[in-house]
Amino acid sequence: MLAWSSGKDSAWTLQLLRRAPELEVAGLFTTMDEGRGRVAVHAVRSELLETQARAAGLPLHTIPLPYPCPNAVYEAALAAFVARAASEGVSHFAFGDLFLEDIRRYRERQFAGLGVELLFPLWGLPTRALAEEMVASGLRAWITCVDSRQAPREWAGRIFGPELLAQIPEGIDPCGERGEFHTFAFEGPMFDAPIRTRVGEVSERDGFVYADVLPHFPPQSEGE
Repeated sequence: MLAWSSGKDSAWTLQLLRRAPELEVAGLFTTMDEGRGRVAVHAVRSELLETQARAAGLPLHTIPLPYPCPNAVYEAALAAFVARAASEGVSHFAFGDLFLEDIRRYRERQFAGLGVELLFPLWGLPTRALAEEMVASGLRAWITCVDSRQAPREWAGRIFGPELLAQIPEGIDPCGERGEFHTFAFEGPMFDAPIRTRVGEVSERDGFVYADVLPHFPPQSEGE
């Protein structure tokens, strides 16, 4: 079972998991803001999350959480989900974490005693080379959220691709691992087809700039 944020790192984690013949990906799971129907932090609409899962050919499991969400509530909801998955035969949970030791240690403590093992396929990979490999594979993602204290606010609504990657300066992690930015993956080898999307309103609150990604339905030609 893969933790699915909707972003490029979880998408690339799926790509690596599928290269391992001894593993079978059972599905994706995501925590959601139940009031707004959006992915926590990334602020991606639930309908786009579902479209991603269909394009990846995998079942999607959502864990609804209140906002704001006390940590104890989050941990209890996740533990209940893990218990159900384990009872159905899931043996491993995978995460797209890159190098933040405190996050990994927290996950290890959180899952201790739940009867499953953890996988971190991207752990320790050089993030510049990793970002370049993602982009070279054809992976593309909208930047949905920017922490304006760490990265240019103008990045919100831009595509994570070769042009943006070439502009990321020293001091900003190329994968945004320190929370500089978050993404929504809409194209790449892990999907059976690109996900048609466009950027809508860009807004700002509490120092974060959000780009609202919307489904994009091109106008039909006459006679269709």
